[in-house]
Amino acid sequence: MGYRGYVFSRPFMGLRQPHHIQNVVIRDYCRNRNMEYLLSATEYAIPESFMLLYQTLDELDELEGIVAYSLFLLPEQQKLREDIYRRVMKTGRSLHFAVEGLVLKDEASSERIEQIWRVAQVLPHCLQELEIKS
Repeated sequence: MGYRGYVFSRPFMGLRQPHHIQNVVIRDYCRNRNMEYLLSATEYAIPESFMLLYQTLDELDELEGIVAYSLFLLPEQQKLREDIYRRVMKTGRSLHFAVEGLVLKDEASSERIEQIWRVAQVLPHCLQELEIKS
């Protein structure tokens, strides 16, 4: 048992973080919480690919949970994210987001994570409107 890391090979939210940086953040997160860190699953660079995330979700019965580098490694489509939330909660395991220090474990935490996602998706449009008005 332990917590499998999950890192990305492509940019997310307009940023690109090298694998080794993502893994350092995950290792520190786990060490600070006395969680056993297992090597990370590294998502393919193929656009819109979440094959390794789904494979790791399939292994949740053998893990204590997953520690993703960021909640913004989840799919941009709300329906896909909600499916992931349900899968994690159904197993009784947890999905941690190291950068944000958040944990998905129940309905309340999934709603909080989803609110953050919605703000992040709307924010660029708000900034564009402000730039147009200036």
